[in-house]
Amino acid sequence: MRLVRFQVQGRPAFGILNNDEVGELDGEGYVSLTSLRATHRTADLNFLAPCVPTKIVAVGLNYRDHARELGMAVPEDPILFLKPPTSLIGPDAAIIWPSMSQQVDYEGELGIVIRDRVRGIAPNEVRDHILGYTCANDVTARDLQKKDGQWTRAKGFDTFCPVGPWIETDLDPADLLVESYLNGERRQSSRTSQLIFGIERLVSFISHVMTLQPGDLIITGTPAGIGPMRPGDEIEVRIEGIGSLKNRVSAEFGVRSAE
Repeated sequence: MRLVRFQVQGRPAFGILNNDEVGELDGEGYVSLTSLRATHRTADLNFLAPCVPTKIVAVGLNYRDHARELGMAVPEDPILFLKPPTSLIGPDAAIIWPSMSQQVDYEGELGIVIRDRVRGIAPNEVRDHILGYTCANDVTARDLQKKDGQWTRAKGFDTFCPVGPWIETDLDPADLLVESYLNGERRQSSRTSQLIFGIERLVSFISHVMTLQPGDLIITGTPAGIGPMRPGDEIEVRIEGIGSLKNRVSAEFGVRSAE
């Protein structure tokens, strides 16, 4: 099942995608997946980020090849940081390059959307509390990350967390192909089987640190191949079994476009 969030008649709504139609769910969010209030053609809709998280929990250095390319040791425990909900955008929305940065990088990642309120769950309980999976891009101002020595500013700008195009509920995340394409050229390619900390370990670990709420988003780390984007570029994240998330990069005032 593919769950979507979209704008129709000037208001946001939640629904179930079925080919070229979307069944709009009755009520708020994805609480009930059986009660529909209307059906819409996809051609008439503007798709939004498919979840509305209270927080975005990101995981650093969760692929061995990515740790190597940054010259950093493999962590003993998951490295967690937060991106603000204001960084969230949906498919086809613009990533805005901030004028205070000189290098903005893409980081394609698998995203996990939480189903319900959870705290302190065991790894073998995790799957029961996952709504589904989506594509994500942990956009990063790399120069500011190095300058600041911590990651809040570098990863927290508005538009720095594209997510979508939908939530796939019927998926085994254990061994999925994760790829990123910059202007149609493949730059990242790995599989979720190469994660240092797998899905069950990650969600359980995070739930022992903080309470997870319905719709919260966990982005699970990026493989090797990260690199810079410029205004005018298109970045695409593809994940096997989910789909394709595309976004263009736009310049904030004072930033030159790609030549």
